[in-house]
Amino acid sequence: MKNNEFEKLCIKTVVDYFNNRSERTDNFEIEEDVFIVWSCKTPQNNKAIVNTTIRDGMFYELTYNGNKKELYLEAYKKLESKCYKIGDN
Repeated sequence: MKNNEFEKLCIKTVVDYFNNRSERTDNFEIEEDVFIVWSCKTPQNNKAIVNTTIRDGMFYELTYNGNKKELYLEAYKKLESKCYKIGDN
């Protein structure tokens, strides 16, 4: 799968995933609020880290297995972010 095809598929998949799981009482869906943070391609496989503009702490990892023609989605919630100083500065 070409990289631009894969990135469009990732965005559509995350939009569908988010909209199918958002609280119906929130009366809120996303459309173009998704962006690719990182993406790479190996011979027949693709992988991407995807995020939304929604401040919910979620991010998504999508992997396309070209041999099996399967797309895998993993959804994660960021719990915290810390900085550790290493060495002398």
